[in-house]
Amino acid sequence: MKPTPPARRSRLVAVILSTIIPGLGQGWLGEWPRALGVFLATVTALGATLWYGKPGWLVIPAALWVWNVFDCLRLPRGAPLWLATLLWLGMAYGIGWQATEINPRAFIENSERARSVFRPMLEPDFFRLRTEVRQGWVEVEVPCSSAPPRAEHTVEAVTVRVSPDCASLNEALIVTVEGLWPNEPTQVFWSTPIGDIKLVGGQYNAMLLVTSDEAGKITALVRVPPSAQDAMPDPTLPLKHRVYVEQERKIGGIEISRNGGYILQGIYETLALALLTTTLGAVLALPLSFPAARNLMSGHAVTFFIYLVIRTILNILRSIEALIMAIIFVVIVGLGPFAGMLALTVHTVAALAKLYSEVVEGIDPGPIEAVRATGATWLQVVRFAVIPQIVPLFTALTIYRWDINVRMSTIIGFVGGGGIGYFLWQWLVLNDYRAVSSCFIAIAVVVLTLDTFSARVRERLG
Repeated sequence: MKPTPPARRSRLVAVILSTIIPGLGQGWLGEWPRALGVFLATVTALGATLWYGKPGWLVIPAALWVWNVFDCLRLPRGAPLWLATLLWLGMAYGIGWQATEINPRAFIENSERARSVFRPMLEPDFFRLRTEVRQGWVEVEVPCSSAPPRAEHTVEAVTVRVSPDCASLNEALIVTVEGLWPNEPTQVFWSTPIGDIKLVGGQYNAMLLVTSDEAGKITALVRVPPSAQDAMPDPTLPLKHRVYVEQERKIGGIEISRNGGYILQGIYETLALALLTTTLGAVLALPLSFPAARNLMSGHAVTFFIYLVIRTILNILRSIEALIMAIIFVVIVGLGPFAGMLALTVHTVAALAKLYSEVVEGIDPGPIEAVRATGATWLQVVRFAVIPQIVPLFTALTIYRWDINVRMSTIIGFVGGGGIGYFLWQWLVLNDYRAVSSCFIAIAVVVLTLDTFSARVRERLG
């Protein structure tokens, strides 16, 4: 017995099926693409509302269910798709608005906090009046070993002593300094073995300021910051920390401030990091791009299997954000630009190899077929039929990736991967919004400059 054609099937049965399962009636009538769309729209709307847990939003999937039945009744013309689209988008944006807790009034309610952030940012800390600096420091062992070294050190006539010679977290130290300028404010701060600056004033959230006396001496009580060993692999291992004292006084003229110097250092590290990772990533991606191109590898079962393996690996690596890779490499090799370089290089290899392979897949197949017809090997096909067509696009994509890596290396620094992001994170923690503002401006200038440069180069190569 022949099956009943979809056009002759009972509309009543179709309506009943759609009432039970959205889209099933459309499928019964032969409209399978429409049936799949109706089913997915209703199920995703129902799933989102159940996940959000607000019963009021169940009106949307119920309305889509009713629309689905009405659509089944009106086939082949069907119900208006715009109505179902509006219902689904209303659910998606409405739940999204509430789930992300968007509250425009928060700017008004926290206006004072906003002013405390934005007001300092109007005075970027990059240049300053010229000053001369007098600085001293002394090493302090934390925690104490069995025989701690004497905590006394002299730098250019500035002698810093600490008593006792070692301490544990939160323990008090008496810092005595001689050889300072008289009657000048003196900053006292802590530095960990890896160079992290810790504040020791207030509740460890402000700079400790002490004014020197007529003889250029100060005495201050300093407690070991509780976060001084946060990044140490073994907190029980005695390590040498430093207590710094520093004075500044104006001598006229303008110079780059200390934070400005850190910004220049960070920008240099960021550019070097992006350049090295892009170069190394391009070199490693190039040989992977050819076996990752379907048009070069689909001629034989073995080569096609190699293509599938390489493409799968590249897709997996690209799906992992470079920031996550940086966290992993920081754990393996420690804090610093090297961890950031490794993370960006891996991500760059995966991204460029994928882009390169797509360029290869989009080239003119004529030269490939002509070279193959001569009996050339696979390597000869690549050398004479593929490479001449891809060099301009490969170069443009590499420059574009360099532009991307400059931006990404800024974020990599937030997890200890070096570059300007590392300094930016420190300033955010210290609430130094003048330095943050300078950092934003420097990043914007560099990114805009590189973006303009790379766009013009890509335009010429294209």
